[in-house]
Amino acid sequence: MTTVIDPHVVMIRPVVPQTPRGCGECLRLGTPWVHLRLCLTCGHVGCCDSSPMKHARQHAHTQAHPIVQTFEPGEDWRWCYVDAAFV
Repeated sequence: MTTVIDPHVVMIRPVVPQTPRGCGECLRLGTPWVHLRLCLTCGHVGCCDSSPMKHARQHAHTQAHPIVQTFEPGEDWRWCYVDAAFV
């Protein structure tokens, strides 16, 4: 895993997970998810790209919040959707 200096890191804020028990959209729709991602701009919790609905990616693109952090226990990494890179 290569970490790069990403210009979008300025958008990272201290956040509180909005739905700590799962993907907010999937919980409302009753759809499954595989893994969770935390938006580091607003605290949105969305499902990963391996999930059927890909809500974290949709949120990143519609809200212009590019960087997520894994919301999985035991994992510690961040991803920028715009640059398709670990940050």
